[in-house]
Amino acid sequence: MTEEIQPAQGAYVIPGAEFTRDTTYIEDRITADGRDGWPVEAGRYRLVAARACPWANRTAIVRRLLGLEAAISLGMPGPTHDERSWTFDLDPAGVDPVLGIERLQQAYFARFPDYPRGITVPAVVEVASGKVVTNNYAQITIDFETEWGALHRDGAPDLYPVELRAEIDEINDGIFRDVNNGVYRAGFAGSQSAYEKAYDRLFDRLDALEARLAGQRYLVGDTVTEADVRLFTTLVRFDAVYHGHFRCNRNKLSEMPALYSYAKDLFQTPGFGDTIDFVQIKQHYHLVHTDINPTGIVPKGPDLSGWLSPHGRESLGGRPFGDGTPPAPPLPGEQVPPGHGAA
Repeated sequence: MTEEIQPAQGAYVIPGAEFTRDTTYIEDRITADGRDGWPVEAGRYRLVAARACPWANRTAIVRRLLGLEAAISLGMPGPTHDERSWTFDLDPAGVDPVLGIERLQQAYFARFPDYPRGITVPAVVEVASGKVVTNNYAQITIDFETEWGALHRDGAPDLYPVELRAEIDEINDGIFRDVNNGVYRAGFAGSQSAYEKAYDRLFDRLDALEARLAGQRYLVGDTVTEADVRLFTTLVRFDAVYHGHFRCNRNKLSEMPALYSYAKDLFQTPGFGDTIDFVQIKQHYHLVHTDINPTGIVPKGPDLSGWLSPHGRESLGGRPFGDGTPPAPPLPGEQVPPGHGAA
């Protein structure tokens, strides 16, 4: 899930406690047969995905890779939020131009007036009713890959091949537990022991992934899959925020040769790096987590030019899109602003 909206801004660390993520989501699914009442239909839904959030970033990447831009529009809240909700403060007059709302909270309340949980991104909203359909980030990308097939672009890659799903699911489980959520378990730890436990699990898993990726280009098979998308969104944020802000500082990603080269390979693959806004990423973590960074100072570094340097991963073989083709460039209005990427 995304970072939860807390009862009061800055209340992310509970003294003496481990960080426990609320993994209860709106379980409705948008499917080809519409069995939950939400059939796949071009133009019916809007994906709300903040650039700053790693969990939302996954959905934006998969949407790009599969060419679903014409089927499901994209709303992008700004990088910060308050105790109530993510807001559309980057849009003219602070209003999402399709949904006509200032806060994502309004879409949740339109369906559940007493919604008791965090207002999270990514979320899929039905445009006509203004009601949130689902915020189950893990299922959203799987459904994009498996249920939205009739609306995929020509040449869309198979990100969740049937014959590899068991292996993808297994590696995703470890990546979520120890890496995707692991950095948060370290950063939001309320005790020394909780922090050290999370830290050790994180780097044990990264060491295992370093060894795995030393001899193969992608995590599973010889093409990009759902597993690579899930790992990438944490790796690309590692040196910029997790190393310092979350104290995941045994080493930087740039000091792990295989993982860094792997992440650079993906960054330079169309559909990945062109969704990454480092300015918003740094603003989000350093401005929202005021109990970790009470001054609100956003670091100037690190140097991001390395993301565009040669990675040498072609020597391991593999084809990023398999029998498919790269996606088209980002749509107008969806490009990362100049100076916000790695260039």
